[in-house]
Amino acid sequence: MRTWLAAWSVGAILAATTAHAADDPLKICLDEDRPPLSAHHRGKPDAGFDVLLAQAVAQRMGRPLTIQWFESKLDEDSSPQLEANALLSDGRCALVGGYALTADSLVKPGMKTARLPDFSGATRDDRRRRVALGVLAPSQPYLYSPMTVVLGPTAQNRKIGDVGDLAGLRLAIESGSLGDAILMTFDRGRLIDNITHLVPGRDDLLGALQRGDYDATLIDLARFDAYRAAHPDTAVTASGHYYPIGANRGYVGLASNGALMDAVNKALTELAADGRIAELGKRAGLTYLPPREPAILGDVWMKIIQR
Repeated sequence: MRTWLAAWSVGAILAATTAHAADDPLKICLDEDRPPLSAHHRGKPDAGFDVLLAQAVAQRMGRPLTIQWFESKLDEDSSPQLEANALLSDGRCALVGGYALTADSLVKPGMKTARLPDFSGATRDDRRRRVALGVLAPSQPYLYSPMTVVLGPTAQNRKIGDVGDLAGLRLAIESGSLGDAILMTFDRGRLIDNITHLVPGRDDLLGALQRGDYDATLIDLARFDAYRAAHPDTAVTASGHYYPIGANRGYVGLASNGALMDAVNKALTELAADGRIAELGKRAGLTYLPPREPAILGDVWMKIIQR
């Protein structure tokens, strides 16, 4: 009788623990201003592919969802990698969504601490303090995110099969961007004389194309999707050409939380098999491309230079 009671007690404790874990919200950090992936603006409902996917993943795992919104602002003391690590290491969330899966974004950080990005609910102390960093671990990818050539109305009929087909066009690019590195180094600088550099955050790159100031640019495909959604009558068009070096996106968590990452991967596998992930991309106005090999992109800068 005592043995049966002891076994029943252990089983009851385990059942209660499992039920409690299922009640715990799945906390996911998302960038508040990265449409059509994620958007959180006052007076408007939360929107974006990563919002819809987070809801589907949490539902598949049988857990409620909590989104921790943050604002990414780059400076000399920060980076997307450090911001994500700080959010995770501080317990603000268990996953960061929409993370570019590259080898250099997943290495052990070279510094021991980092500042938190601004996030919803942050206090003055949160903005001042530094967080001890952990080691990041990726989920399996759920989206391929390439660079694409975008054409202004003055070059709508130009056929683009390779970056070399941009020769002779007036090119605009944001200084310091990945597109900048690609265009400036292409074929030993063959396009340099046709490139005008714009200041990120100050100059309106796609607006300049719309006005006819320039003929073409090279930007992230999701960014063009966001512009097209905000300007449905735009004459700026996609060329259909994707630069052959692109990164997958997925979730990133802490390496110490392996059980969670396994559960997330299981949910992503099931959602992909059901066609749900592609469906959510379409609902969000995203040009959805499934993940490609390699799952984690190697040294992107070296690949660009070698081309």
